[in-house]
Amino acid sequence: MGLLIFGMNVTLDGCVDHREGIADDELHAFFTRLMDECGAMLWGRVTYEMMESYWPAVARGDVDAPAALREWAVKLDAKPKYVVSTTRTDYPWSNSHHVAGDLRSGVQKPKNATPAGVLLGSGKLAAELDRLDLIDDYRFVVHPRIAGHGPTLFASRLPATRRLDLVSAKPLRSGAVAMHYRRAR
Repeated sequence: MGLLIFGMNVTLDGCVDHREGIADDELHAFFTRLMDECGAMLWGRVTYEMMESYWPAVARGDVDAPAALREWAVKLDAKPKYVVSTTRTDYPWSNSHHVAGDLRSGVQKPKNATPAGVLLGSGKLAAELDRLDLIDDYRFVVHPRIAGHGPTLFASRLPATRRLDLVSAKPLRSGAVAMHYRRAR
């Protein structure tokens, strides 16, 4: 059985707005390696639609992009992508699959079927999956910024404090720190 790994950029005040991070080559390389290590992606509908609106065009070469972004896009295009949604049923982006019905069993299926792990990249969905005790690892890149606005990490609250064990911490040249935590069991 694979792990469910929650990976997200976050500012010091908890903001997870993707525009607030320091998007340099080192950050892209970090998330490309993380995606390479995992066997599939998992998103909520909103994150999927944001990703779908840009990355397939980069992968096809329809958008002028630096080599690091193109590499990310091509790898992402090939990766299985699971999408949790109660409102959307069509997913034309290659290798996209709808997760419908009961959230726990719907997410547990790709998790069980993906020994390399499933990378979760949606903040709101992460809160729901954390409530169901499905997240195993947390990979946060903490950026040296205070955004002063949301959305924020776990804004919808959790029923209890989650205890995590630090696996590693790696400073990046930008001043951000890549943190790897494992859920304490």
